[in-house]
Amino acid sequence: MAINRFPWMRLFSQMGSKLPLSALLAILVPQYAAPAAPQDAAPPADTPGQVDVFTSGTEGYHTYRIPGVVIANGGTLLAFCEGRKTGSGDQGDIDLVLRRSTDGGKSWGPMQLVHEEGGTAKITIGNPCPVVDRQTGTVWLPFCRNNDRVFVTKSTDDGKSWAAPTEITRSVKGPNWAWYATGPGHGIQLSSGRLLIPCDHSVGGEPGWDKQGYSHVLLSDDHGATWKLGGSTEMKMDECEAVELAGGSILLCMRNYVKPSQRAFATSRDGGLSWSKPAKHPQVHCPVCQASIQRYSLPPGKNRVLYSGPGGPGRTHLTIRLSYDEGANWPVAKVLHPGPAAYSDLVVLPDGTIGCLYERGAKRAYEKITFARFTLAWLTDGQDR
Repeated sequence: MAINRFPWMRLFSQMGSKLPLSALLAILVPQYAAPAAPQDAAPPADTPGQVDVFTSGTEGYHTYRIPGVVIANGGTLLAFCEGRKTGSGDQGDIDLVLRRSTDGGKSWGPMQLVHEEGGTAKITIGNPCPVVDRQTGTVWLPFCRNNDRVFVTKSTDDGKSWAAPTEITRSVKGPNWAWYATGPGHGIQLSSGRLLIPCDHSVGGEPGWDKQGYSHVLLSDDHGATWKLGGSTEMKMDECEAVELAGGSILLCMRNYVKPSQRAFATSRDGGLSWSKPAKHPQVHCPVCQASIQRYSLPPGKNRVLYSGPGGPGRTHLTIRLSYDEGANWPVAKVLHPGPAAYSDLVVLPDGTIGCLYERGAKRAYEKITFARFTLAWLTDGQDR
């Protein structure tokens, strides 16, 4: 078991869509749809630009949910999500879809179908969790079928095409595990080259996360050729994301079912094979919801880690946070979207622009999946340390 290295963890460890070309393509090639039009692509300086990448009720899908975003080695942004055909629920006829951006998220290409099964059958293909192997350039995409079986596909051309999925369930699922979800969000590559995919599962029967939910990770030490289980956390944890810390340890950021409504964190000092006791952080309010964590910069420059998640009450006020000390403290917090908002995923562009792919709406959080671009200066009101 990893040693709890943060003072605050020790303190709180007991808390408990005549035809234009785009339309013709949509008819001839069903998995493609019209590109997402730029919105607010050139806002005033330091004001976030917002582009709606997926809009619920369009292009053959009732609802789009569960965003994940990565930047490929060639600089292309890949935005993934679930396309839910007949309703907004977590189970049903659900496909994995993707849009690509080659201009830093200011505009997005046509929608691609990454994977689906059974036509109109109620088969759930979901929980995308992409990770980029920076050494090979391959984009790996683990996902789940009916939240039971685990598969992985890959792209070697920056998301233009995808290999036939390979099932890895036997290697990455415990014998008494029930519900299983990869991600959602993104995975990471450690400085050692290891690929790490954040996941969650329940043990026995139907999901009852307050009694039988756990966070865990998947690992690959051979550039995605094979996958194995890493460590699981203690009970009452759920969807998670990870960031490697400056010293090589890993910080896991977890949805949880422990009061009060704060984010839980755990650490690993053995590459994700084991985890410390989860601890709630008093500065990171979060309802029962997914959230994202992302490295911005490392020493010898400034040490910065980013976080995104609903600031509350409930799934509202999507808030971006910043830590200068590896998540021990989160002194910077700024609301990106004050209305309904839920799941999100963070990415850092080569020029230092921060991107956030997140669920938002005016009346409910699942009306759109939007990509926001903003600067560190906006986040810190020009007062970056």
